[in-house]
Amino acid sequence: MAGESAGPTLNGQALDKAEAPTAIERAARREAARSNAADSKLSDVSSLQIGPTAGVVVPRRVLHRVIMPRADDPPEVRPLYLDEPETMHGRTAEVVSRSTVTLPPTCQLSFATYFNAFPASYWKRWTRVEEVALRLTVRGSGRVDLYRSKSTGDVVHLEGKQLDTGGDPVQLEFRESLAPFEDGGWVWFDVATERKSLTITEAAWIVDEPLPVRTLAVAITTFNRPADCVTALAALAEDQAVLDVVAKVFVVDQGSVTVRDHQRFADVAARLGDRLVMINQENLGGSGGFSRGMLEALRTNGVEHVMLMDDDVRLEPDSVLRAHAFASASSSPVIVGAQMLNLQVRSQLHAMGEIVDLRTSFWRPAPGSVYQHDFAKLSLREQRLLHARIHSTYNGWWMCLFPREVLERTGLPLPLFIKWDDAEYALRAGECGFPTVTLPGSAIWHMPWTDKDDATDWTAYFHLRNRLITLALHSPYDVRRVIVQDGLRNAFKHLMAMEYSTVALHHKSIEDFLDGPELLFASLRDALPAVRKLREGYDDARIFSSAQQLPMPLFDPVRIEALLDPPVHPIAIAKRALCTVSRHLRSPQPQTRERPQINVPARHARWFLLGMMDSATVSNADGSGVAFRKRDPQQFRALLARTIALYRRLVNEWHVTAERYRAAVPELTSVESWEHAFTQV
Repeated sequence: MAGESAGPTLNGQALDKAEAPTAIERAARREAARSNAADSKLSDVSSLQIGPTAGVVVPRRVLHRVIMPRADDPPEVRPLYLDEPETMHGRTAEVVSRSTVTLPPTCQLSFATYFNAFPASYWKRWTRVEEVALRLTVRGSGRVDLYRSKSTGDVVHLEGKQLDTGGDPVQLEFRESLAPFEDGGWVWFDVATERKSLTITEAAWIVDEPLPVRTLAVAITTFNRPADCVTALAALAEDQAVLDVVAKVFVVDQGSVTVRDHQRFADVAARLGDRLVMINQENLGGSGGFSRGMLEALRTNGVEHVMLMDDDVRLEPDSVLRAHAFASASSSPVIVGAQMLNLQVRSQLHAMGEIVDLRTSFWRPAPGSVYQHDFAKLSLREQRLLHARIHSTYNGWWMCLFPREVLERTGLPLPLFIKWDDAEYALRAGECGFPTVTLPGSAIWHMPWTDKDDATDWTAYFHLRNRLITLALHSPYDVRRVIVQDGLRNAFKHLMAMEYSTVALHHKSIEDFLDGPELLFASLRDALPAVRKLREGYDDARIFSSAQQLPMPLFDPVRIEALLDPPVHPIAIAKRALCTVSRHLRSPQPQTRERPQINVPARHARWFLLGMMDSATVSNADGSGVAFRKRDPQQFRALLARTIALYRRLVNEWHVTAERYRAAVPELTSVESWEHAFTQV
């Protein structure tokens, strides 16, 4: 492990060790004193020693606190924490604080919830923990029962206790072996009262066996989102247990509107103290920002875990502690990723786990995962599909933790600017023996990708170029046929939908991929301006704030209603496709150049509708604007011919190009190359 040899390395390259900050030393001494206290508070037992004491073991470690919703959380968030038999209008449990809830007489409450049930199967599979204990402090009269689930979702009662404390707080403890959780299952507890009230406080899932202490650094990359970034920093600063664990918070600010200038920054910075390190650099994309954060963490003495985090998230602070405890308890180093909750529908689990399908050449939900599950509609106990353990092969960098050893042996990310950098890194780490675990109960709220136009806007270039690079490096299959079939199908859909700029970007993606890896670092600075300049020549890339800036559409909505239904039968699909192609080869009606035929919402912007039009306004995914798309037969012919030529070239040059990328990986991921990128003017 790092620190046992002459110095830490990354891919065999020495890294200079900075002296441990005095704040880390002070925190280490505080934590050493706390670890000797047998009856420490919840925030104490969940804290870790850091800095010079890394490697020390601490008994009775908190793995997973039982937490309540914040006072300012919207009502739809409550089901993530509390499973109540009544609707929101009939709730009777009183949330006193983030660690305390009171049940009045004749009340029932279950903690079989996303944030409070213990995901036992993941701990069984990946960690050295063999038994977990539920410890809670109770005051009053009532009953506490412990339950577990099987991988099928069947519920098993384990044990229970009727109690009456007479007004004095009493500490209860229930124990459960992790032996039966190989394939799936959670553990939770329920509470019920009859004639008197009952207060639950400082409940936690703990482990008695000593676990190694690991120091954590958090690295946030931000670009012109100062308010969001400050909110994320405030969430870290609000929880003392998190502050006791986190040694450093590196904020890599790549924007022109800086985080330092935000009105709330000074207050948050004061609370974080010398943990906070602000780094300003030009915009090198997500891979440039996160690589800088990783490198700064590696250069900080004593840091054993690095957590990457997006700026535009809402954080549940205990998620940081859970991921950190899980990584510390793992039998061997693993990447620990957080699941994604929907920032717009706060009770919805948007991404449970994902894989890169190296045969079909794209990412998708992991087998067995549940996509867009809403806990406000169906509880954890009721949704049986949530109880089987799933296996991910990568995790998005909205929140993802890396042990130091993973970074040292895998290297830094590829210079891909954005898109696929997280997937490629996880695949590369997996090839080095470091799997990815997406941990239930550890999550952030993030804007779902369904509300983004990143398949058609400027990011389409990075999607395809970086996807090709990832497949060239990691797929064991001959993916050329799949890539060509998928590419031609998508080109047809984009051309029929009058998205000419997207097809042009795909052409540039293929050309730049075939040019090889030598210009990847230069593309961190050059690619985005080039992509934006390319898009300027296409109507579909020009965004109006509203359709009211354009003339009213020519067609009545009723006239196109029949075209909204997609063709399903193969013969119907073929007939519609031939019809749309035939139309795109003919000249459009002159008046449609100035006046759209229809207004189309984003959800209806499909090839089988737009392919029958000469022009249309199409709103973007988040509803913030519209594009005036116009059919152009000349562009259509030119783009189609170039698409065919480029995919023919891609097939012929694939193997040679893939070998060039594989040979370049050590240099592309080296410390020296990234340092040069950061210092280059």
